[in-house]
Amino acid sequence: MVNHYEEFKADLAEFRAMTEKFYKKEITVPEYKGFSGGFGSYAQRGAERSMLRLRLSGGEMNRQQIKFIADSIDKYDIDTVHLTTCQTVQLHNLTDKTVCALIEEAWQNGIITRGGGGDFPRNAMCSPLSGIDRDECFDVLPYAKEAGDYLLGFIKKVKLPRKLKVCFSNGNDSSVHATFRDLGFVAKENGKFDVYCAGGLGIKPKFGVRVVEDLEPAKVLYAVKTMVDIFTTHGNYEKRTASRSRFLQETLGVEGLQKAFAQKLADNLSSEQLDLTVENLAKSGADCGQKVLQIMDAEIDQELSQNSLIVAQKQKGLYAVSYSPVGGKVPTDFFKKLYEATADMLCPDEIKVRITPTQGMYIINLTAAEAKKILALTADGAQNAFEASTACIGADICQVGIGKSQAMLEACVRAVRDAGITGDVLPSIHISGCPSSCAAHQTARIGLRGGMKQTPDGPKPAFAVYDHGCEQIGSERMGEELGIMTVDDIPKFFVELGKAVAAAGMTYEAFYAQYADKVRAIAAQYI
Repeated sequence: MVNHYEEFKADLAEFRAMTEKFYKKEITVPEYKGFSGGFGSYAQRGAERSMLRLRLSGGEMNRQQIKFIADSIDKYDIDTVHLTTCQTVQLHNLTDKTVCALIEEAWQNGIITRGGGGDFPRNAMCSPLSGIDRDECFDVLPYAKEAGDYLLGFIKKVKLPRKLKVCFSNGNDSSVHATFRDLGFVAKENGKFDVYCAGGLGIKPKFGVRVVEDLEPAKVLYAVKTMVDIFTTHGNYEKRTASRSRFLQETLGVEGLQKAFAQKLADNLSSEQLDLTVENLAKSGADCGQKVLQIMDAEIDQELSQNSLIVAQKQKGLYAVSYSPVGGKVPTDFFKKLYEATADMLCPDEIKVRITPTQGMYIINLTAAEAKKILALTADGAQNAFEASTACIGADICQVGIGKSQAMLEACVRAVRDAGITGDVLPSIHISGCPSSCAAHQTARIGLRGGMKQTPDGPKPAFAVYDHGCEQIGSERMGEELGIMTVDDIPKFFVELGKAVAAAGMTYEAFYAQYADKVRAIAAQYI
């Protein structure tokens, strides 16, 4: 792995200077956005405060980084911490001095923010349970980290048309959307990858094109280099709305894209030296798994097996705890409590946080007794799929946001709880504040997209409703837009829908499979 701190250290002075100019009103919001995004920072709506996105390859955070975030929250009195759908942590409502100090301090703690926004390679994503998932094809996290490190090297060398998102699926998990990102690697049972490219949601969404079958894992970086080459050669530098990689399917055609990728990959395989030494890549939880075998408690194991928030790892005797704060908004004292709670555990250095693409996290490599301790610490989190829904930060903070996504989700959760609706009678929903689809509303079981609705009383805040999307590998499907509901009607819709499913004594999935027409009929009353 390359130490990028020295490579980017000189950039920090320029960021500080530009940030000072912006807060003195010497440059405009668009001018500052075009610069600051490359450092993982944007001015928030109103241009009085900033946010900072902490880049975490594969979504993994070690205890040193947990402590850094906890200390930073206390030191700078940070009041809003948000988990993103790209497996990063966002710190909000920062002053100009705070954001400048935090960027440098983050880098000193192994968290590079460079390329966290703007037209750069973004955070490399990974199936959050990779390496501990009993049903995975193989551990893909080491490859995601290598790819993330490699992508940082392009920031000063290459000008991309727009951002580039790369992800890795362990073959059992679809949440990273490996088949419809700019570049996605899907693990297979034969120990190799299928590679997809030129996918993406938002305006004119497209599922990815499979461009490589059975790629040897050691050759991952060649495919990454090829995608960068294809994007810079054929990407649209003139029209920003057509600059994402998914538009390559229009300019080159699917077969043309496959052919171009194959030819460039062959060139890179013969001219570059990018092989990964697979045997040197780390395996998560292995040492801790050996230690815990000596202290296993079968009675506690049985108790944990009944809890839906617990995942038994492939390392015998180890567990992961799932924690989903509503809307991905983490209580500001959580990281401090987590750091302190894990200090005396069996393998504290192996306990990690894995952020999910659905704005939750797993705390992994815990013994049975430790898992119970973490369960108590995370008791304020979502208790079912609906409460674990995904929502972007929304128009309260985002410059381009239309709908207030966080407020919408909170209103829906509150209404459903007040109605006494529990269990799995409602699905996890995805709420995006605008057409950018940051919360992936287009492939959700039920998705919402921020907008306005004309009513007899004038325009009102509203969300378009999408039905029956699917992110599963091999069954990908865009949801159908049913129409637009006002923000006042959406909680009523979910309450009525939840009551109908509960009355039938079914889960939402079973209910929809048999009564899809009833779901749409209920929605039609509010559209």
